[in-house]
Amino acid sequence: MIKLPPEMCSNRFLPEFLPMRFVLAAAVCLLITPLASAEEASPGDQQVHQYFQAETASITNAPLDGIDSLEAWEAKRGEYQQKLREMLGLDPWPEKTDLKVTTTGTIERDGIVVENIHFQSMPGLYVTGNLYRPAKVDGKLPAVLYVCGHGRVKKDGISYGNKTHYQHHGAWFARHGFVCLTIDSLQLGEIEGKHKGLHNDKYQWWTNRGYTPAGVEAWNCVRAIDLLQSRDDVDPEKIGVTGRSGGGAYSWYIAAIDERIKAAVPVAGITDLEDHVVGGVVSGHCDCMYWVNTYGFDYGLLPAMIAPRPLMIANTDADPIFPLVGVARTHLAAREIYKLYGKAPNLALTILPGGHADTQPLRIPAFYWLRKHLQGKTPPITDVALPKFEVEELKVFETLPEDEINTKIEETFVAAAEPAQVPATRAEWEQMTGQWKQLLVEKSFGGWPKSGESGIRSGEKSETKNWQVSSSEFSPQKNISLPLLSFHAKGSAGSAPQNGKLVVVDDAGWKKWSAIAEAAEGTLPIEDADKYDAIYVLPPRGIGPTQWNQETTPEIHLRRRFLLLGQSHDAMQVWDIRRAAEEITRSTSTEHIDVEASGEMAALAIYAAIFEPSIGDLTLHEPPADHREGPYFMNVSRFMNLPEAAAMAANDLDAPRVIHTDNEALMDYANRVREKVNVPVGLPVETQPVRLK
Repeated sequence: MIKLPPEMCSNRFLPEFLPMRFVLAAAVCLLITPLASAEEASPGDQQVHQYFQAETASITNAPLDGIDSLEAWEAKRGEYQQKLREMLGLDPWPEKTDLKVTTTGTIERDGIVVENIHFQSMPGLYVTGNLYRPAKVDGKLPAVLYVCGHGRVKKDGISYGNKTHYQHHGAWFARHGFVCLTIDSLQLGEIEGKHKGLHNDKYQWWTNRGYTPAGVEAWNCVRAIDLLQSRDDVDPEKIGVTGRSGGGAYSWYIAAIDERIKAAVPVAGITDLEDHVVGGVVSGHCDCMYWVNTYGFDYGLLPAMIAPRPLMIANTDADPIFPLVGVARTHLAAREIYKLYGKAPNLALTILPGGHADTQPLRIPAFYWLRKHLQGKTPPITDVALPKFEVEELKVFETLPEDEINTKIEETFVAAAEPAQVPATRAEWEQMTGQWKQLLVEKSFGGWPKSGESGIRSGEKSETKNWQVSSSEFSPQKNISLPLLSFHAKGSAGSAPQNGKLVVVDDAGWKKWSAIAEAAEGTLPIEDADKYDAIYVLPPRGIGPTQWNQETTPEIHLRRRFLLLGQSHDAMQVWDIRRAAEEITRSTSTEHIDVEASGEMAALAIYAAIFEPSIGDLTLHEPPADHREGPYFMNVSRFMNLPEAAAMAANDLDAPRVIHTDNEALMDYANRVREKVNVPVGLPVETQPVRLK
């Protein structure tokens, strides 16, 4: 079984084999975190930080733990590769259409020829690049795909692509007998797409779509290899990859999913989940660095997927967004896989002084490694890599193409599901809902725990004119504790409630309800309170007393940490609602509890009802009708949308529900399904105005 030593399981680890200057730099890196200090942090910040520590520890080194032989690894490797492609949005594999390779200019200088080229990795998705080769070519040469990090070059509003920033790498390879294709990334190419949907533009719907720009970058790399293999001057069996920062990440992805890469040197492109989630370095990375972590994998999977091919991991000792300790842990996890192959020398770790920069000392080991494994020789490297060309010389387009889809690729790269058809029979509806439910469990709610904590812990009590009020707590899962207000009608004092309602609130709702509880006066802000013996009020995690820092930047990156763990904040709130309903009915010995919620919370209640049989009828105020508006679950829009979810909640053949709502668009599909599959009479789906007082 592959197990890291205990001392490697936290950021307390400082590698004994590293020189002291590396150790000191690593210690500095560990100070990076966007969370407030323990003295300043709110209870909500403290709780979520403890939660992240525990959740990260539970999936550290996944899925490599449990691999104890080469046979065991090979038996799982294909499955992991398929899941990796899926998490990049590449399953099913896109069609390989005509590349339409076009050379728009050629330059020759100092024994180097540069071809300014563009190709289409799929129709309308243009990739701009510079292809460097020796002026004199005898036979087929090894090739290097150089993938760029974030190196914006823009003058007078014109983007020249980050390929021009990294031109010295391509020139060096060409001078030493390689063909080197340097390609722009999506965001910082001559056509400027988008990398930072969740990071700074708050395109949270990317989560629902299962979209990450890392998938586009990986696909562009796949097609770049196709281009290289099609050339007469390239040996198709000797292709390597390198790049730094974002390009380091894309080097990992392409080498892991495409075995045509025979040697790789990712530079400053990886660290593990502990650094990203607990240490908080996620705040220094845009979305192009990450897969959609549907299966909760740690990043040691990437180098393991490259084994046993030659791989050098290169990093500096004081890189604030790729801390040394996480890089070292990732290396040690992958080393165990290389040992299983008997190829430990094919994995190298190179650490050099410096921060997050493209330094000359980092380039030399990369040049050495690729010469050794693609050319079969290791002469001394005596010359430096320097820029040779003006950026204007390396520009590909005179005019940007009108048919480009680069600037809107996020809309189509991962397809959204079409609206579902109304089933013809009850059996067909049962099959449809079963499939959706299974997909939700596997693709959207995989971060749910196997079970929850048990018990509601009562706290302070008070009274209003008509209600006895209790402030309680319950834990939907380990390391999460939530408040739960309960209002019991005085007429039912001393007896278990016969019927109850759970009101799920956002921050505004919590302030309203908690003010009534604290002041012990006021009218309960729901219209049908007199129908119930008990009203319960739940603010799911991140709301009310468990609210964390709401400043925009820290809050965005906190939500991104959930995603890195294979969860989403909204999906875990659904779990909170499920568990609250389950605990209330268990503790009161009642069969069902109705639920009321507003806005996005109303949509969360729909999904809780799909999975929790103790939830009865729903009252939903102004719920969204499309996941584009929220809530945000991983991958959900790939197979369903909110109308299908509402139909599932309403038309459960075992326990159909009444749904009161003011959103007709949300309920249209549910109504049509109900009519077709003949849900029992007397339980109509109602679409009518409902209002909070």
